[in-house]
Amino acid sequence: MPDPHRVPVRAWPAPVRALAHPAFQIYFTGQAVSTLGKWVQQVALAWLAYHLTDSPTLLGVIAFVTLAPQLLIGPIAGAWTDRHDKRRLLIAVQTLLALQSLALAGLAYAHLLNASSLVGMALLLGLLNAFETPLRQALIGSFVADPADLPNALVLNAMLINAARFVGPPLAGALIAWAGEALCFLLTALAFSALLVGLLKVRGSPASKASGSTREVFREGLRYLWCTLDVRHLMVSVVVVNVLASCYTALLPVLAKSVYQGDARTLGWLWGAAGAGAFVATLVLAFSGSSSRLRRFITAGAVLCAAGLLGLAAPGPLPVALLALGALGFGITVSNVSTNMQLQSGAPSALRGRVVSFYIALRFGFEAIGGLLAGAVAAQVGASLTLGLAGGMLLVVTVAREIARRRR
Repeated sequence: MPDPHRVPVRAWPAPVRALAHPAFQIYFTGQAVSTLGKWVQQVALAWLAYHLTDSPTLLGVIAFVTLAPQLLIGPIAGAWTDRHDKRRLLIAVQTLLALQSLALAGLAYAHLLNASSLVGMALLLGLLNAFETPLRQALIGSFVADPADLPNALVLNAMLINAARFVGPPLAGALIAWAGEALCFLLTALAFSALLVGLLKVRGSPASKASGSTREVFREGLRYLWCTLDVRHLMVSVVVVNVLASCYTALLPVLAKSVYQGDARTLGWLWGAAGAGAFVATLVLAFSGSSSRLRRFITAGAVLCAAGLLGLAAPGPLPVALLALGALGFGITVSNVSTNMQLQSGAPSALRGRVVSFYIALRFGFEAIGGLLAGAVAAQVGASLTLGLAGGMLLVVTVAREIARRRR
C-alpha cells in the first residue's frame, strides 16, 4: 500500500490535483459508494412515508428529525471529536449506519413500518449523521499531504456528493418501482461498507487534538466563530440559504405524486434534476472557484435559488420543474460549497473540526427547520404557493444583505 504521508511526485491536472494523494484516492472511492447509498436511502424513506400516509406534514417532520440533530448536537459533537481519533470514530459511526439501514430493510420487507416507526428511524439516522457528517468533512485534510490542495479536495468531495445526488434518486426510483423500498435500504447498508473498507486501508496524517474539557473546547470554537467577523457573516449566509431554499426537498414527494401525478420514478427525476444542477456547480467551482470569486459565488447562488423556487412554484409542465430544480441545486451548492471552502481554508488546523461542525449544524439544522415549516405551510396552502413564498423571501433578504454589505 502506498505511503499516505509521502508527497506525490506525479502531478494531476489542476481541477483534480487532490487525487494525486494516494490516501485521498482511497477515501474518495469509498466515499463515492457510501454517498450514493445515502441518496438511495433518503429517496426511499421519503417516498415510503408519503406513500403510506399522503401527509405533507409527516414529510416535514421526517425531514426535521433527520436533520435537526445536526443543529442541536452537531457543534458539541464537533468539540468532542476534536479531542479524539476522528478516523476511529468514523469507522464506529459508519458501522452503526450500516446496521440501521439493515434494520430498515428488514422492517420494510416485513411491512412493519408506520408513521411512528418511520419518524423513529429517521431520528436515529439524524443522530448518527450528526457525528458522521462533520467527521467525514474534518478528515479530508488529513488525507491530503499538501495543505494547498485542501480547497481542491473539498471541491472534489462536494462534486462526488452532488454526482450521487444526480445518480442516486433516479436509481432509487427505478429500484422502488422494481422491487420496493426494502431493497434500497439493503443496498445502502452494503454501500456504507465501502467507506469502512477505505477507512481501514488508510490512516492519513496525524491531526493535532484539542486539549481541555469538551465544554472548554466547544467554547473556544464558538468564540472563534463569533469574534471573527468574516466567519460570522458566512454563517449568516448559510442560515438564510438553507432555511428558505433547501426546504424544497421536503416537498418533492408532494410535487411528484399530487402535482405531476407521478410515482417513485417521477420523484427520482425531480431529485435527480436538483442533483444535476448541484454537480454542474461543483464543476464550475473546480475550474474557476478561486478564493477571490467565492464571495460573489455565494451571493449569486442565493439569487439563483430564489429564481429556482419561483420557477418551481409557477404552474407549468414537468420539464419546467426539472429546469427550476436544476437551478435550485446549482444555487444551493455554489453557495454552500463556497462557504465551506472559505471556512476550512481559513480555520486553524486545531479548530477545523469545530468550524466544520458549526457549519454543518447550521447547514442541515436550518434545512430541517425550513423543511418542517414548509411541510406545515404546504398542508394549509399547498406546495406550490409555499415554494413561491420561500423564493420571494429569499430574494428580498439576499438583495437587502448585498445592499447593506456594499454600504459598509
